[in-house]
Parts: sequence; structure tokens; C-alpha cells
Amino acid sequence: MDFGLVLQVDPPAGLLVERMIRAEALGFSHGWTFDSVVLWQEPFVVYSRILEHTERLMVGSMVTNPATRTWEVTASAFATLNDMYGNRTICGIGRGDSAMRVAGRKPTTLSMLSQAMSAIKDLAEGRETEIDGTRIRLPWVRDGALPIWMAAYGPKALELTGRQADGFILQLADPYLTEWMVKAVRTAAAEAGRDPDGIRICVAAPAYLTDGSEQGRAHALAECRWFGGMVGNHVADLVARYGEGTGMVPTQLTDYIKARRSGDYSLHGRVGNPAAAFVPDEIVERFCLIGPPEAHLERLSHLQSIGVDQFAVYAMHDAVDEVIDGYGKDILTQFA
Repeated sequence: MDFGLVLQVDPPAGLLVERMIRAEALGFSHGWTFDSVVLWQEPFVVYSRILEHTERLMVGSMVTNPATRTWEVTASAFATLNDMYGNRTICGIGRGDSAMRVAGRKPTTLSMLSQAMSAIKDLAEGRETEIDGTRIRLPWVRDGALPIWMAAYGPKALELTGRQADGFILQLADPYLTEWMVKAVRTAAAEAGRDPDGIRICVAAPAYLTDGSEQGRAHALAECRWFGGMVGNHVADLVARYGEGTGMVPTQLTDYIKARRSGDYSLHGRVGNPAAAFVPDEIVERFCLIGPPEAHLERLSHLQSIGVDQFAVYAMHDAVDEVIDGYGKDILTQFA
């Protein structure tokens, strides 16, 4: 199993770069950031610094979207980084949540996302593509390679991931839901004539190491509760689209949002976000990895057994450095 580190692009950017450098030295293979440029700083500028100061780390967005930037701009940004530092980037992409909503826009359609994924990949890898009726290509790209990993939860998005994407990003670490969604992605891949095992599976969620005490557990739950609220935003969209109890989406994913109220997107992804108060402890523990190292190892082994290729650590709490170092010392060494 590979391990990634996911950070928000908060200032100072130099601190984020330092943490990515340390993560590579500890054995992390991937460095990811959020891409929501109203709430956080512009990630592509920071990617250049990360790549400059690392040697092997793969760097990518978790996740960008088809609307914040035009498709040729996104492709050119990734292709430029690859030309400068070797093919060491991944385009994690989805319909757009906070990046769109905080600016008063709605997430894009899956049809638009599908077209964008094709166009961005073609352009970044040097092929000609069509955008808005015009055939274009980036003539300076040589030997470019850009994997496209799609973030998804709902049945239609999972089907598109299996049919088209190079990788699947699932932003929660619940084993039951992971197995259900991985199966949906791989089934769609097989039906499309693709190799189901060729799609990389990445689970991304907060990890918080504790001493095993009840006090430590309570503190970790409070620090990670925001994540259940963030996932709940996506789940609310699914319930609105597919309804409850239809079998289209597992009740293990939808039941907990019944007490949800719409929140302020300016606090999206922030510890202490009051809009996440509805999230019960049970959901935090299911969606995140909380506890002493042995508890993390047990969950990670389970995830690996159901096909997860990478666990990407969301380090958004008051123990960012502790989780980076702790994972390097106690977790990554067990999966080397």
C-alpha cells in the first residue's frame, strides 16, 4: 500500500512545502492538496516548489474541477510541471464542491466532467483534442503523462470513474462503504472492456494518532468531526438526486445526515466548523482513522485486503506534524 499526505494550501506556503519534503523522506509516495482557491491559496504555484525540493514524490490535486479553470489551462499547468520535473503529477478531479459553491455556483454535471477529463488528459499528454468546437493541442508537450483520478460517491459518478478514470478517490475510510464503492467502480470498468485491476484505488481520510486513552479519543473525535460534515455535503446531494431507501446509495452512507443543516462554505474543511455538530462519534470513527498505531494498522490492513492501493492522510487538525512523523515511524514501515 502507498501512502499520501493531503494538506490544505494555507499560508505560509513554505510550511506546506517543508512538510511535503519531510513526508517524502519518511516514505510517503504522494503529496496532495485541496484546490479551492477562494478558501485556500493557488495550489499549482505551490506544486512547483514541492516538486523542486523533492525527488520522487507524486504531486496532485484532491481535487480540482472542470470549471474553476478552463480545461486547457489545467492541462497546461500539469504539463508544464511535468516538463520541468518529470512526469510526477496526478490530476485528481471531481464535479466541484467548495470551489464552486463558495463562489455562488453549482457543481458541474458528470457529462461536463467526462469531457473535461478526456480533454485535460489528451492535452497534457500531447494529443489533439476538441474544446468548444475548436481542435487544439499543446505543441510543446513531449512524452507527457497525466493520470486522471476521479473523486466519486454516487452510482453514476462511480460508473463514470470505472468507465474512464485512471484512479478512484474515495474520501472516507469506512471498510463497508469502501468495498461497496470499489466493487461498483470495477464492475463499471469491466463492463466498459477495461481491466478493473488497472484502476488505482485511493482512500483519503483524516488520521489522528492517540495514546489509547478515552481523553485522547474524545479530543481526536472533536478534531476530525469536520470531515463528516464535509462528506455530508456530498451525501446530501445524493439523497436529493436519488432519494432515501432506493438502494441506489447505501443507507450506511445516508442515514447520518438526517440531522444535517446547510452550513457556511467559508468554514468548509475547518476544524470546529459548527455545521458539522450533527455528525455523531460513530460516523467520525467509521470515516476516519482514530486511535493508537495498532488501530490504524488494523484498519489499513482491512482496506488493503479489499483492494485499496493508497491511503491518503488528511492532516487537518492540531497534530499535523505528529501524524506525519507518527505515520512515518509506526505505520509506513509496516507496509514497506
